[in-house]
Amino acid sequence: MIISASRRTDIPALYPQWFMNRLLAEEILVPSPYNRKKVSRIRLSPQTVDCFVFWTKNPEPMLPYLRMIDQLGYSYYFEMTVTDYEKEIEPGLPTTEDSIATFILLSERLGKKRVDFRFDPILLTEKYSLSYHIEKFDMLCEWLHKYTTRCIFSFVDSYKGCPFQEMEEEEKIEVAQGLAKIAAKYNLPLYTCAEKMNLESLGIRHAACIDRKKAEEVAGYKLDLKKDKGQRPECGCCESIDIGMYDTCVHGCRYCYATASLFSAKNKKKEHDPESPILIGNLRGDETITDREMRSSRDNQLSLFDFM
Repeated sequence: MIISASRRTDIPALYPQWFMNRLLAEEILVPSPYNRKKVSRIRLSPQTVDCFVFWTKNPEPMLPYLRMIDQLGYSYYFEMTVTDYEKEIEPGLPTTEDSIATFILLSERLGKKRVDFRFDPILLTEKYSLSYHIEKFDMLCEWLHKYTTRCIFSFVDSYKGCPFQEMEEEEKIEVAQGLAKIAAKYNLPLYTCAEKMNLESLGIRHAACIDRKKAEEVAGYKLDLKKDKGQRPECGCCESIDIGMYDTCVHGCRYCYATASLFSAKNKKKEHDPESPILIGNLRGDETITDREMRSSRDNQLSLFDFM
């Protein structure tokens, strides 16, 4: 099984010690996003976890723990977001320069195949215009193209509470054309994340961020995994289990779909106990804990191609 850590919060940046404690315990308790009393027990033994996928905008706090993760026998790779926004959009993140430095350090530590460069979401304002994004994306690609094997981008989605409007199709195409030209200059494969638009004519493919083939390369064996039915139809990710919780990220990114209230997220983080089996607070005693069925997705069937 692949473990997503996490689409719901930034575990590497904010909760790395807790994550390591859960690895040592080889289990984690994850409350339902809809009912805190319904809790799933997720087994995290190296025999059941085929690969971790870490989603983060700042992996620096987790760097000291990577050696231990390796020693415990786990496979993993990173989806790291590096954007071009300033503090009024992303108040809780390191500077772009610091993010570039951390990305390079992470890639040098793990190898470029295990660190994806995410440039998302893209939004347009008077300040963050097309020309602004093109200039900054060129700068980021110049620094990062040697340290990754692909770049994944997306456009901001309009949802309840989001202060930014969804871009028109013509605007998306114009942005995609600009990004594609720059990515081609650096020979950097470019992908979209969960976008309906077909941009293959520009050399842009649909991404699977939780990518079966990438996970197979990292794990060192084939995986029998299907498409994740719990994600949007446009999402190409394969099935996984997410161990995060919504409304627990305190980066304060104004476009974030996973944090409805920064005030609430900060209050929840104050309740965080690195020794607890759940991310926020501790069990109250009125929960129903159900063991999630966990098994390796290793595909032991041999193919004719395995002998070629």
